[in-house]
Order: sequence, then structure tokens, then C-alpha cells
Amino acid sequence: MAGHNTIQGRVLEIQRMSTEDGPGLRTTVFLKGCPLHCSWCHNPESISPKPQLQWISSNCIGCQLCVAACPNNTLSYIENRIVINRDLCEACGICVEECPTGALEIMGKDTTVQEVANEVLKDKTYFEKSGGGITVSGGEPTLQADFTAAFLKIMKENGIHTAVDTCGMGTARAYEKILPYTDLILYDLKEIDSAKHKDFTGSPNEKILNNLLVISEWMKIHDFPKTLWIRTPVIPDATDTEENIAGIGKFMAQNNIRPHRWELCAFNNLCNDKYLRLGRQWIFEKYDLLEAEKLNRLVEVARNSGVESPEILWTGSAKSQNERITVKQIEPRPVDYCRITGLPDK
Repeated sequence: MAGHNTIQGRVLEIQRMSTEDGPGLRTTVFLKGCPLHCSWCHNPESISPKPQLQWISSNCIGCQLCVAACPNNTLSYIENRIVINRDLCEACGICVEECPTGALEIMGKDTTVQEVANEVLKDKTYFEKSGGGITVSGGEPTLQADFTAAFLKIMKENGIHTAVDTCGMGTARAYEKILPYTDLILYDLKEIDSAKHKDFTGSPNEKILNNLLVISEWMKIHDFPKTLWIRTPVIPDATDTEENIAGIGKFMAQNNIRPHRWELCAFNNLCNDKYLRLGRQWIFEKYDLLEAEKLNRLVEVARNSGVESPEILWTGSAKSQNERITVKQIEPRPVDYCRITGLPDK
């Protein structure tokens, strides 16, 4: 792929030591922009393709240097809070430079494929020892297909296992660019009922279901991807019904789709602060973790749905019905893992 060193993409962040985005220890590259607007989205800062300014209240000392510095009069200080007029904010970063405490941050940075590759290749030893690799996530990687494909190609040239986490809303051309350099596809199937899917995400699901069929056929005649994982977010009062899980399994069974793994990804309530930083309210902020017993029942529903898969399980955190304590289906990530950004400074 000629010229891949200079292809630019808009990267949200680079996270290291992930255990939830594929096998082994992984470094996940999150890209900016997603065609869906899931009401439960745990990464709301990834939805908009544009850079966004966020305010971190815990870091703010109320000095108001940012307010004075903003050239567009975007910022104001009201009731001990920085209020951002997002209709005017151009995410120019002047306020970020003036802030002495890191209370303001631009989410989304334009960088080249080679710059990101150089940063990620620092982790190669971890990948080799753990059977891990890299995962490109988002947002939605297919929205930046040229960048994603060029980055994956460099990783494959360096012997690194590659995974792509997709919501399934990419174009056929985008997947054709990306799939040849992908070892593992992490494919989201959220809601089998198209009307409900539109209510929850802003889009119906026909394109997502059709793309899964196309990718499944692709895998039968190409060397890559080698592995397919289906991931279903289990969201209270949304996707957490036996009808939905059974319907997703039935769809895969009827269309001879045999994922190597089907994960029911348990809802977590740790992202509310992300919404506050963007000046938004999260409609799921009052919801608690699901009970492990319910997730176990949904796993049984999935296993009895007719789909053939060697591994069907739930992942994430849940409550014990009897002891009211938090339990994990998989080991948690280190606390200091979150938000490790390795993008090089220009």
C-alpha cells in the first residue's frame, strides 16, 4: 500500500494492556467517529468525527484563564463550572494550552499511520509473550478505512496479531480494504428487531445483518480474517431480553454463521463522567450492574438458540443476587490501565 506512512487518521486515544478487545494483552487504537448513536454508548467521546473539547471538573481550580484566552468567547464560568458553547467551539486548543491543571482536553488528534505504528510497536514484546496484539476500535474503524487498512498492514508486516472491532455499518468497499489485514473480527450484534435497533442506535439493523453475511462468506474463500467473534451488549431495559438473545442466535443459525466466540457484554455504569465532561446527560446513569444470575440465564438462551459456537459466555462485571457483591466473568484490567494515551506530540 503505497504512501501508507503519510496517510492521516483522527485518533481518539491509544490504550495499552487491554484484556477485553481480543485474546492476550492488547493495545487498542480508538478512532474518532461512529455512524451509530447508541443511547448506552460507553465511549460517547468517540461518536462525533470532529475533535471535541472536554472539561474535567476534578482538575479545575476555577482560575478562568481559559475563559479569557478563548478567541471565540466559547467558554464561560457559571456556578463553579466551565460551560462550553459547543455551537461556537472550534476545538482550536488555545484554552487547553492556557489551562495550568489539565482540566481541558481536546479529544481527537490527527496523526499519521506511521506515527501510530511507531508508538504501538513499542508493545511488541507484550504481544509476543501473551499471545496478544493490536485492536482497532472506535468509533467505527471503517469510517477511516484507508488509515485502518494501512495501519493493519504495517502490524501484519511486523508479525503482530490484528483485530478490528466494528459495529457493522461500514461500506462494502471499506471492509474490502480492511479484511485482508485482519486476523480477528469483533462484530457487534446489538438488537435483532430492526425497529428497536433504530430506537436504540439511530439506525435500523438491515445493513449490519447483511454485512455480517458478506463477511462470513468472505472468510470462507479468503485467508483473512481467520476468526469471528460476535459481541452483544446486554443493556438493561434495552437489549437484555431473552427474545433478543434468542433472535440473534436464530439469525446466525439460519444463515450458517458459526462464530468462534459469542460474548454477551455486561452493562457497566462507569462512563457517566465521560458524558459530564462533554456537557451531556447519560440516560442510563441511574442503572445498576446486571445480576450475574440473569446473565447466566441469557447465556443459556444463547446456547439453546441453535447457533454453533465453541464458546458462548458473558463478560464484564455483574452483581451477585444473594450477596449483592460485584463479580467478574473475566479478570479486570489494572486500575491504572485506563486512559493511557501514547499519541506522539507534534
